[in-house]
Amino acid sequence: MAEGERRPDEGVLDRSEGFGERLLGVLLDRAHEMPPQLIAPLIAEEVARVGGRDVSILLQDYGQLVLVPLPGRRLMVGEPEPIGDSPAGTAFLHATTVEVPQSDGVRMYLPLLDGSDQVGVMALTLDTVDDDDRRLLRRLAGLVADMLVTKHSYTDQFFRARRREPMSVAAEIQWSLLPPLAMSVPQVAVAGILEPAYDVAGDSFDYALNEDILHVAMVDAMGHGLDAATMATVAVGAYRHARRADIGLSEIYTFMDRAIAEQFGPDHFVTAQMMRLNIATGHLQWVNAGHPAPLLIRDHEVVRQLGGPTTLPVGFGGEEPRISRQTLQRGDRVLCFTDGLIEEHEAGEEQFGEEQLIHWVNRIEHTENGVRAVVRSLSHALKQQRGGRTTDDATLFLIEWRGGAADHLVLLE
Repeated sequence: MAEGERRPDEGVLDRSEGFGERLLGVLLDRAHEMPPQLIAPLIAEEVARVGGRDVSILLQDYGQLVLVPLPGRRLMVGEPEPIGDSPAGTAFLHATTVEVPQSDGVRMYLPLLDGSDQVGVMALTLDTVDDDDRRLLRRLAGLVADMLVTKHSYTDQFFRARRREPMSVAAEIQWSLLPPLAMSVPQVAVAGILEPAYDVAGDSFDYALNEDILHVAMVDAMGHGLDAATMATVAVGAYRHARRADIGLSEIYTFMDRAIAEQFGPDHFVTAQMMRLNIATGHLQWVNAGHPAPLLIRDHEVVRQLGGPTTLPVGFGGEEPRISRQTLQRGDRVLCFTDGLIEEHEAGEEQFGEEQLIHWVNRIEHTENGVRAVVRSLSHALKQQRGGRTTDDATLFLIEWRGGAADHLVLLE
């Protein structure tokens, strides 16, 4: 054989289809035309091929209190699982597989990971579990998550499963406007929550990760009900339009201000806070238009407010805002919130206040891991401390800067 020539079997990848590829390939091949109501029996069939049974798909309810079973042919539909105190809840909040030994085998709870709040947990039972099962089921759960997210836009089936009580029209509008409640990449993680989940009206938030820049906005429209929801919709729409035009924070404020003023007149306004975080350097910029100052959390303690110059709420024709800046350290968290969280009070009594908010942030930062778990526990604890009252929308949005890079994710071993 001449130098430089290669034997026929040298350096050639084995393209034969193994058991795992066949199993996952069925989902990939059929997903694009699969009607939503047939997802459940297909998942059950796939799990059965690896010896699994009693399959449940559990989705997070809108109040972020329980994981509710998705009804469907061949799925096991039991009682909702509490997020805060169940194996399914642990798998969901911490994005990790949980295995519970039982008399008839092992009950597995696999997180359905897609960075979206529509996704929850897949539960199933196996006689025994080995590493090959764990690897294959983890990948199967990833494909199931993708299918649920994709089909969510085609059907009301998943929405109805997640809704635990009647929802106002304003809240329907706001939930349709929101991005996924949580996102996590190696350099940054975010999570948000809105209260009251089934009657929220004027509060909303938005974010986007474009290259190395995380864009974040939080808005709070004046009033309640449909008027507030309509204003919030216009404000977020104007923010997205301006953000996608790749203009600066000051120009984004001006664009939003003009949109609200032209649409609703001089007596209507929306408080807003817009941020940009460079996830490579930790450099944070923000414009505050009438919002409470965010809190900077370092080593699980609130170290200070991120104050700075403020401008008028959008709609009031404020002057060009000054941009505030802060360089974050790795692991720093920034908590944004609306005034409904701290201004709740009984007639004649003191407001809940930022001091109590900071107390509970410090407490929960030491007991929960991950931004999703922290923001959920914090919102529910604060609501309980306010006596369950939510006379105004109360929204939290938490950002964690981790730094580093994600290039290793594109390297194949």
